[in-house]
Amino acid sequence: MMFSSLSSKHSAFPFSLSPPTGEVEAPSKTRCEYFPVRPAPTSMAPHGFGGGLNLTAGLRAHRKQKVVRFMEGVSLWMAMLLVLFVQPLYAEANTGNEDSAGVLHFVDGKGRWQEPALVLGSDFDVRVSGLIADSKLVRTFKNTSGDWREGVFVFPLPENASVYGLTMKIGERTIVGEVQPREEAKKTYETARDAGRHAATVEQQRPNVFTTRVANIPPGAEVSIELNYQQLVSYRDGVFELSVPTTLTPRYMPGKPLAAAPQQWQGGWALPTTEVLDADAISPFTVDVDDVAADSHRASIRFTIDAGLALANVSSPSHPVDTQQDGQVFTVEPQAGEIVMNRDFVLRWQAFAGHEPGAAVFHQRWADEDYLLAMVVPGRAGKTRLPRELTFVIDTSGSMAGESIRQAREALHLGLDTLAPGDRFNVIQFNSQPHALFMQPEMATANNLARARQYVSGLSADGGTEMAPALTMALQSQRAVGRMVAVSSESDLAPKVRQVVFMTDGAVGNESALFDQIRRQLGDQRLFTVAIGSAPNMHFMREAARWGRGSYTSVQDPTDISGPLAKLFAAMEAPVLTDIKVSWQGQSASALEDSFPRRPGDLFQGEPLLQVVRGVPPAGELSVSGRLPGGGMWQQRLDLQQAAPGTGLNRYWAREKIDSLLDEARVQAQEPQKAKITRLAVEHNLMSPYTSFVAVDKTPVRAPESALLKDNLPTLLPAGSQPGMVRYPQTATFAPLLIALGLLGLMFSAAITLLQRRAYP
Repeated sequence: MMFSSLSSKHSAFPFSLSPPTGEVEAPSKTRCEYFPVRPAPTSMAPHGFGGGLNLTAGLRAHRKQKVVRFMEGVSLWMAMLLVLFVQPLYAEANTGNEDSAGVLHFVDGKGRWQEPALVLGSDFDVRVSGLIADSKLVRTFKNTSGDWREGVFVFPLPENASVYGLTMKIGERTIVGEVQPREEAKKTYETARDAGRHAATVEQQRPNVFTTRVANIPPGAEVSIELNYQQLVSYRDGVFELSVPTTLTPRYMPGKPLAAAPQQWQGGWALPTTEVLDADAISPFTVDVDDVAADSHRASIRFTIDAGLALANVSSPSHPVDTQQDGQVFTVEPQAGEIVMNRDFVLRWQAFAGHEPGAAVFHQRWADEDYLLAMVVPGRAGKTRLPRELTFVIDTSGSMAGESIRQAREALHLGLDTLAPGDRFNVIQFNSQPHALFMQPEMATANNLARARQYVSGLSADGGTEMAPALTMALQSQRAVGRMVAVSSESDLAPKVRQVVFMTDGAVGNESALFDQIRRQLGDQRLFTVAIGSAPNMHFMREAARWGRGSYTSVQDPTDISGPLAKLFAAMEAPVLTDIKVSWQGQSASALEDSFPRRPGDLFQGEPLLQVVRGVPPAGELSVSGRLPGGGMWQQRLDLQQAAPGTGLNRYWAREKIDSLLDEARVQAQEPQKAKITRLAVEHNLMSPYTSFVAVDKTPVRAPESALLKDNLPTLLPAGSQPGMVRYPQTATFAPLLIALGLLGLMFSAAITLLQRRAYP
């Protein structure tokens, strides 16, 4: 299989095919010049030895000159042949821009595109009841080749999804999967695959990145994998929102490639690095929509919404939709029918004015245990506003090229418009390294704001995604400046809210290390995240804001960037509620340990407090209290006997419990309690970092002598991205190209050496 490649900020093998430009060697101060000198006549040879010996020497010199000319000719012809040989290799490897993201073509021996043998279809059926959304995702793998196939597909799910079911269907046969410890599930799958039996497994790479493997798909046949998962509906400012991710933005993998990398479960474009040990598992090939079959990577989506209250409207900022209403139940589908899986599908619905939920309680009885989920929405806090020190951080890496950088620039301009006299601010842009507009946050004067707007308008996207240095610059510089300006004038003695706004697509593979960094460097600041692009890493956005004691939002509609950002910036001016305390009446000490979140963070304008607990019966009252910006106290009580029936609360609680155990390990710099997390996940039939789903048929279907070929199915390039972000499968190494370049260099060196000897014998 032939291939072509190019260097990329995401590549594990960055290299340059052309010498750096703009570097000129400094001239030497000492100059050496050659002057022509005529040879002495033969008659002037010393001591009379000029006759016979000179004839012999002349013949030898003539032969030597012919040999030298012959070698020169051979060297130059070989050099020209090597140029002709290297040119096709270079054409396949050349990008036209060594700093742009990489393209690695997957072609056959005649240079034709090779589409995956498996055609991928997806069907999402999402049913919303109150605050819980239950989804059924069916992936269909159709084998269009004449060989037995194993399909591998890395795909996204919502960042707060709880996967609780797996079913495999082949023809009339249905095999229900079960949860097993991760390594055990892997062995079960491999054993069944090698024995020629139908098998499927799904494992979690990140909270929002999963891998499906389907073994022994017969030639011309279809295998369907049904995945069941649930998630909590997002709610803010009276608007409910739910997202269906369909593709992944290629992530930047910092660190150096590991010398020895495992091969068995690899299939990504990146190799493991010192900072992202599983880089190969989270880097699926990303191709253009024209590089797959016309009926592949399409999805049908259907929403059924029963919010429990009358809705004013249902809309999507990402796709045109058709809506049907039956009482309080809404059915929503894309107008186009099937959609291309290159953009997240986002749906929003809103209650009639005055009917927004101020509080709600849900109850479920599962396995002889009571589970309660409460939502409390505090009232608005008025116009209290404190002076701020605000640092904007904008991602200008290669993954932001195209529509994303335009959105980010517009978002930053909107953020600058929110600054008022008395505020301080700075702008930091980062790609392979960070760069700040000012040495330290400056006052929001007209002149400084004009400089900032001009600076932002000139930003472009290119290079790597080194977030850690940018976070350090933003968080540590703010703390240092805060201490320095605190005594510079009386006006600066007023309390200031120190905030960082981080605008990015979150396309990084080392999320965990970044969360640790935020926790360590945050101090008394708050970090807010703005998700940019058509397929951002929402897990990073949500968790970075959570560890940063801030909030997050996403820009999904390119025509309405100001909408979600206006709400975020308004909420940032002052938190609505701090020092929040939650008390469940009659809860025991053990129940207190099973209430999440254990320490609720501050609430910002329009945000609800969500609290889930196990072991508390639906009796008595729930008390929620906090401190308002002006210093006054706020309190609200809920009658638990009025709790509405709920489903899936046990899975939501188990997910929160697992996340809490992982957080504790991160804070204490210890290994997570793997056995406890595994036991909890198996008990609630959930996928986790230490458990996977596996489904295996009992009867072998593939004969031992029949080969099993592996297909690593790609994801589609997110809409609005630059073509340079494409990541095609690599089927060979750069060795032929590098060897040819080395030989070419040796030939030219030999030719130059011979020519120099001829000119200056």
